[in-house]
Amino acid sequence: MPRVLIAGCGYVGQATADLLHDAGWVVHGWTHSAESAAKLAAKSYPVIAVDIANARQVGACPENFDAVIHCASTRGGDVDLYRRVYLNGARNLLDRFVRSTIVFTSSTSVYGQCDGAWVTEESATEPARETGRVLLEAEKLVLSRGGIVARLAGIYGPGRSALLAKFLAGEAIVDPENDRFINQVHRDDIAAALLLLLDRNRASASAVERQIYDVVDDQPILQSDCYRWLAKKLNRPLPATGRSTSKRKRGDSNKRVSNAKLRGLGWAPEYGNFAEAMEKSILPSFGQGGA
Repeated sequence: MPRVLIAGCGYVGQATADLLHDAGWVVHGWTHSAESAAKLAAKSYPVIAVDIANARQVGACPENFDAVIHCASTRGGDVDLYRRVYLNGARNLLDRFVRSTIVFTSSTSVYGQCDGAWVTEESATEPARETGRVLLEAEKLVLSRGGIVARLAGIYGPGRSALLAKFLAGEAIVDPENDRFINQVHRDDIAAALLLLLDRNRASASAVERQIYDVVDDQPILQSDCYRWLAKKLNRPLPATGRSTSKRKRGDSNKRVSNAKLRGLGWAPEYGNFAEAMEKSILPSFGQGGA
């Protein structure tokens, strides 16, 4: 049976580990702290505490794997934390697991387009923020060693939606002068995409160049339309209209990210758009009913 290490057994990592385990992979998980590892003690696969930014800890791993998924997260953080977790972490994993296929979960925030244009894996990557440039550096390192890069859109799923949380907290603002497209993907669809990429890589007789894939649902949606849908669905007032001054975690870009390349491999999201994900998965997990 193929063996996989999930380096970052958090929100996305746990879902991916569970799916791979159910698909017959031998799964091992790493998480940053002993406390987090203890919370996962009941899993059907072992999870231990390893700091992937610590070369000594990574190098001490006695196990070998067919594949390693780097899906550790900074949960925000500044550029130094990005460099530590994403870039140094990727380098440490590549150096230790030289015979493994390394999958790096990057971000569609590496695209800096601001005109609402459609972007693909071949589009320019010129992020305005230094954190995005660190992600690009980590991507290049992984690709140079024959790895795979999965650029994730904004992650949402059970118990997690930045837009819904802002709306419910009364912090949402509709900014007509600065509206923008939101690109999102459900956690479970990310897990399915990662499984597909690993299975495809195992079945391939030769390495494939530029293994970069955008992981995003089928329908980018304007932020204002998200809030209008939520207001109608939850029978609540629309957010106030005004100028948004909050800094966005994923930068100030405005683009529509295509999933055509990944779909061409046979992947299809279970949650194709914002409304489907909200109805089937997210609103119930927040304890929200309909209008």
